[in-house]
Amino acid sequence: MKSPHRQGCTHSDHPNLGRRKLLQVGGMALLGTSLADLLRLEAQASDDQRPRAKSVVFIFQSGGPSQHETFDPKPDAPDGIRGEYGTTQTSLTGVRFCEYLPRLAQRANLFSIVRTMHHPSDRQFRNEHNSCTYLLHTGTAEMPVGDSNASIVNPRQGRFEWPSIGSLIAYAVPTAPATILPGVIELPRTNLMRYPGRGSGILGPRYDRWGVDLAPVCRAPDAAGSCPNCFSHDDPNDPARAPGTQPGAWWNNTSCRNPDFHLPNLGESLSVSVPQLTNRAGLLEQLEETRRGFEAAPLESWGVQRQRAMRLILAASRPGRQNPFDLTQESPRIRDLYGREEWGQGFLVARRLVEAGVRMVQVNLRGWDTHQNAFRDLKGKLLPSIDHALSGFLDDLQQRGLLGETLIVMCGEMGRTPRISPITVGGRNVSGEIFTDGRHQWGDVFPCFFAGGGIRGGQIIGQTDRHGGVPVSGGYTPEDLAATIFQQLGVGPHAEFRDATGRPYRIQRGTPILPLVT
Repeated sequence: MKSPHRQGCTHSDHPNLGRRKLLQVGGMALLGTSLADLLRLEAQASDDQRPRAKSVVFIFQSGGPSQHETFDPKPDAPDGIRGEYGTTQTSLTGVRFCEYLPRLAQRANLFSIVRTMHHPSDRQFRNEHNSCTYLLHTGTAEMPVGDSNASIVNPRQGRFEWPSIGSLIAYAVPTAPATILPGVIELPRTNLMRYPGRGSGILGPRYDRWGVDLAPVCRAPDAAGSCPNCFSHDDPNDPARAPGTQPGAWWNNTSCRNPDFHLPNLGESLSVSVPQLTNRAGLLEQLEETRRGFEAAPLESWGVQRQRAMRLILAASRPGRQNPFDLTQESPRIRDLYGREEWGQGFLVARRLVEAGVRMVQVNLRGWDTHQNAFRDLKGKLLPSIDHALSGFLDDLQQRGLLGETLIVMCGEMGRTPRISPITVGGRNVSGEIFTDGRHQWGDVFPCFFAGGGIRGGQIIGQTDRHGGVPVSGGYTPEDLAATIFQQLGVGPHAEFRDATGRPYRIQRGTPILPLVT
């Protein structure tokens, strides 16, 4: 059916949990899955295939990476399109990637690249960040009726908003009842990632994702990249103005030089002891008493907030290896394998969350909107960071026997223009320097990375034209990307969900990308 659309505390700790703090704690789904939920989903799955993946790690390259400077270089294209970089041979015969992805190139047999993702939506939507981000994260091909690129970022009465892929996973593939953590978690900087399409839409707040801020504060203006290898595209090229503490520095970069990952600090106001946290019935009763102190609190909203608070506290209270956010439990060798940067440590937390039973982890990588200083920043910052972090992630999952059951998907909301040019000829950026060349927003084609979770590795799927501007074979949409994820998790083409009024909707709206999964 198509429709319009911590630090961990010890058992001796007895902090105080105030009402205000309780309502401020993250966003997530209910504590567990009821027997009725499980029976419903088992019956619904009878027509569908067995799952090939237990979890998915979705890596979002916020801003839209360039296809030319990643997985679809065009070394024979004319000047002004080809770009400044060379290429490197991959482990696949005749397949070349950008020269600054050497580690991934040598592991190309472990993953496949779909070079021909694209947005089929109206032209006014397909090249804009807000609309493309909505379309990607909801796995849809159309914007809500009545919305524009500007309006989609704000709440609007009466909007028919399709649930995010993560929310649909939380609904259709619930975590095991014994799993403390919610079904979908987003990290490491959710406070900077207020993009459209990440919510539960018509599915309801029970299936919202939980955003966790783990990375240290980064004060780069328009921050991009992986701390401490972070930067701003507006950073001056004048060495005397480089980030640092010296006189004349454009910004002070000392806030995030050490990527110290940890759970958010809940403060000193917790009043529930750890032994009480292990008694679910007792804690529910105590929280119910707290609820009665609120006037006119909506019942559903309160229930969701209560579960959010409980889960965060339970996760934060677990000692040592039981706390998936505590990276001090990992050996120096493993932390170095991933890279001592924001992105690598984010992937390491993702691995630990998958091991803890979380169905979907989204890791946000900021900084791929390369309108200016593109070749400086890609070569010096973005590409080395992703090459190291993602390669280490693949190696670790493979060595632990987790790659086969963990689906990894990586892409941005769009690609970049074939032609290279400054944003404004002769214009100046925020730091006062003349705009340098870059590539601009382009939703007609973008690459997507798939690995593990039953995906056939070692493939390049789809072909773009000689300028890397449009698909010439095998074009795929966000609907197809979502359908591929759902299928690998065991959510088949007939699976449905119902909105608050009981109206049914098909979860899959596209077609799985068959070369990946057959």
